[in-house]
Amino acid sequence: MAKILDSVDSPDDLKGLGSTELSQLSNEIRELILETVSKKGGHLASNLGAADLAVALHYTFDFKHDRLIWDVGHQCYPHKILTGRKDGMAAMRQYGGLAGFPDPKESPYDPFLTSHAGTSLSTGLGITAGDNLVRRRRKVVSVIGDGAMTSGISMEALNNIGMLKRDHLVILNHNQMSISPNVGALSHYLDRIRTTTVYRELKKEMGKLASFLPIVGGELESTMTRVKDVVKHGLLPAGTIFDEYGLKYFGPVDGHDMKALLVSLEMVKDIEGPVLLHVVTQKGYGFEYTSGDPVTYHQTSSPFESEKGEFQKKKESAPSYSEVYTQTLIDFAEDDPRVVAVTAAMSEGTGLVEFSKRFPDRLFDVGIAEQHAVAFSAGLAASGMTPFATIYSTFLQRAYDQVFHEVCLQGLPVVFGVDRAGITGGDGATAQGNFDIAYLRTLPQMTILAPRNASEFKLMLRFAREHPEPIAVRYPRDAIPEESPDDVPAPIELGKSEMVKDGTDVALFALGAMVEFSLQAAEILESNEISCAVVNARFAKPVDWRALSDWLARVPLVITLEDHALQGGFGSAMLEAASDHGLDAGRIRRIGVPDRFIEHGNRHQLLEKLGLNPEGLARSINQFIQKIAVEKVPVESR
Repeated sequence: MAKILDSVDSPDDLKGLGSTELSQLSNEIRELILETVSKKGGHLASNLGAADLAVALHYTFDFKHDRLIWDVGHQCYPHKILTGRKDGMAAMRQYGGLAGFPDPKESPYDPFLTSHAGTSLSTGLGITAGDNLVRRRRKVVSVIGDGAMTSGISMEALNNIGMLKRDHLVILNHNQMSISPNVGALSHYLDRIRTTTVYRELKKEMGKLASFLPIVGGELESTMTRVKDVVKHGLLPAGTIFDEYGLKYFGPVDGHDMKALLVSLEMVKDIEGPVLLHVVTQKGYGFEYTSGDPVTYHQTSSPFESEKGEFQKKKESAPSYSEVYTQTLIDFAEDDPRVVAVTAAMSEGTGLVEFSKRFPDRLFDVGIAEQHAVAFSAGLAASGMTPFATIYSTFLQRAYDQVFHEVCLQGLPVVFGVDRAGITGGDGATAQGNFDIAYLRTLPQMTILAPRNASEFKLMLRFAREHPEPIAVRYPRDAIPEESPDDVPAPIELGKSEMVKDGTDVALFALGAMVEFSLQAAEILESNEISCAVVNARFAKPVDWRALSDWLARVPLVITLEDHALQGGFGSAMLEAASDHGLDAGRIRRIGVPDRFIEHGNRHQLLEKLGLNPEGLARSINQFIQKIAVEKVPVESR
């Protein structure tokens, strides 16, 4: 039997389908997503839950003309399938393939690049306001999850939406989840709405009304009149928080009842002014194992069996940096009741679930609210606690003002666990952690470290715990390198590096994850009779300028290596230090992430493409050495 999806290459192909066929299409989309993600990884549960909504939206609106913005964007897979990209799903999130988020470079159906939570309301309102100024008539639809709705920018946008009163349809996709289960007062408020008798009565009534539609796309006028009578007579909850913001509120509507969805969208599509349609969906809908465990199947990286959801057995591997981080915090907390952890809806991603099991009253998950997370951590520090604010590098950017004002300006001892620093992989440019050194090191009183292995990581976290001022420890999304039994790290001293390998031709000052790669590159170069010293920099701020001075006196060339943007990064800090202390900056070279946004792909594949793997480093180091030899730059002393 032919699948309906086989004949759908664009939203135009939906127009002749009835509601039963549209529901079947949604199921086929879920099957394709499951097949794709089970092999290649990606965001699963959220996309399974959003399939019906995506179909209904593309049936109701013409997004070649109208605009559709998916908040966060990891629920956009059904949208991509419907807009001519189903054949590219097999390579999604792979290097050179489709992005895992909406991307205007891919399709005119993606009007905006979205990845960080909470932005769809602001950008959608901006498009609406721009359209109004040039008298362009089209509908702008912003889809936002209830998790993203808790973010500060969403609240700011709602305030502005109600003030401007422009035509703008907000779809609240209410699935009770961000990555972790949602937390906070707004989440509980929305849950109360969906569990009221009003919701159950409305759902029943909408079912009755929709049953009058033998085929969606037929005459809707009489049905719409009856739906509006339902609204008029108060089956919909009145006086919601959204009404107070100035939006006309409708719902909640069952997001897996195709007829009810279509009736609801048809009802609200032509209402003037700001409107919010509350749609209730289930993460992982359609597959028992995903709906029963939406956290595990939010985003997968390991292959799994699509029929039963059983993951392939992993080979025994070294623990990740996140796992070592969590275990170290648990050890700290057992000895010190002042140690607490703070995260922004990322308990699973940062590994803090185990900490919460041991110390449930000492883990604070504040939801998707990084600004609040940092200011909250500052308050904890001011009360005498030792807070570990554990946030992905790309998300900590959102709280820069709080890092500046609430933490650094007051010199409060907040420890920032900067997870996913450097190249992260499949989520692409919006999620790479290439900028944290640059935006943190400009702030007075901030100290920045990066570990090379597990033993050093534990030492750095202990140092950070005892440090009396703000401090950040950045670490990658990766397994920790193996350590030799005799590789015992030296004690951590503020601003002091550590020599891990001696050499006579060039000194490599490597930071964090690049230390191990530099040692491997040094081995490659040894075969070409190039002797490389390797220095574990440890600190991106303050840098060890004295060690830099010593090595500039011993070798013709010093090279800095980092998995961070070259602009403003560790290498820049070393050049600044050389200038400040009268050192020969002309014999310093830098290797790092170039001045561009880095696309999606496997982390190690991207490192190879950027020349940041051992072989690429060896080539670059050799080229620098050859060039400096030609220039014949003298060395003051050997």
